[in-house]
Amino acid sequence: MYDDYRKFLEELKSNSHFRNLKDFEAKDGKFIFYKGQKLLNLSSNNYLNFADNREITKEFLDIVGDKYSFGSASSRLLTGTLPVYKELETLLSSLYKKDAALIFNSGYHANVGISSALNLKGDVIFSDKLNHASIIDGMRLSEGKFFRFPHNNMEVLEKLLIRERKNYRNAFIITESVFSMDGDIEDLKKIVELKKKYDCNFIIDEAHAFGVFGEKGLGVAEDLGIIDDVDLIVGTFGKSVGSMGAFAVGSRVLIDFLINKSRSFIFSTALPPICIAFSKWIIENKFPKVREKCKKMLSIGKSFGSDSHIIPVIVGENKDTIDLCEVLFHNGYFTLPIRPPTVPVGTSRIRLSLTCDIEENELTNLKEIVNEKLLAK
Repeated sequence: MYDDYRKFLEELKSNSHFRNLKDFEAKDGKFIFYKGQKLLNLSSNNYLNFADNREITKEFLDIVGDKYSFGSASSRLLTGTLPVYKELETLLSSLYKKDAALIFNSGYHANVGISSALNLKGDVIFSDKLNHASIIDGMRLSEGKFFRFPHNNMEVLEKLLIRERKNYRNAFIITESVFSMDGDIEDLKKIVELKKKYDCNFIIDEAHAFGVFGEKGLGVAEDLGIIDDVDLIVGTFGKSVGSMGAFAVGSRVLIDFLINKSRSFIFSTALPPICIAFSKWIIENKFPKVREKCKKMLSIGKSFGSDSHIIPVIVGENKDTIDLCEVLFHNGYFTLPIRPPTVPVGTSRIRLSLTCDIEENELTNLKEIVNEKLLAK
């Protein structure tokens, strides 16, 4: 019994592929405590340092007291919609100047629910090949067809549109803005041009850009001034906001359609009201105060050759990547090896994920260690 599963796990171990859950002792802002050491945390999505921030937590709880519960005990379509949910959705739609917004339980719930619901039989999706697994899973669950184009390759995308667009009723181009494993940014302006030229809907997942890019922290679409040209924008609360959940903003028709068709929304218990209230409070009160910190963080990323606050250090082989993480651990840095299938075979890497309280001089030793190890290969 379970022999096939044991064999699978043994193969993972032999190829330095095996994953396990870490027993962290605590987190405190940009630091994490692990194996008795205080480490600079470079493997977090806590970009604005609102999660695990005792001062932020205390300030919020002092304001709201016991007003919000820790459970909703119902889906949104039953008794799970309290005023604070609508307040957050109204805030988001107002910020983006869109008709409506819809809260999902996570970025995964949002993407899998949106792609599977909107892509009906006779429709088609054109998706960047490096899009998140949740987008891919949503496309696979949909009734429509989908094509994947090489990462950020607008020439191939247009060739696909020329060849295939005419064969389908509704078409969607879906991409992330900031890609989580490479830290690069899609050519969104070119996609807007192609969307208009070939009569497509355009969906952007701003999971790693929301809170970081733009004058209001709305993402790369805001930074580029193309929000009006995007049909549906997805963002998360589990990264920059330091809370949990996700959202989509768009036209009233699309949002109403998702409320009635998206299974990940319909059949999920709503997020705890206190989480919704925390997300709303952070976006309203804290986003405006960290804009300069975000600019500094992006500047540090640029000094490492990245387009964003995510810096890929491509090592190659799994074992070499694990070994480099171990060296960094002993020098006060917490990093994790990113291996296939998260990234292509032969491109295992360390993903340095900056947060806005990290100073550039805190990374000097790390840069020297990484350069030494990569040059020695």
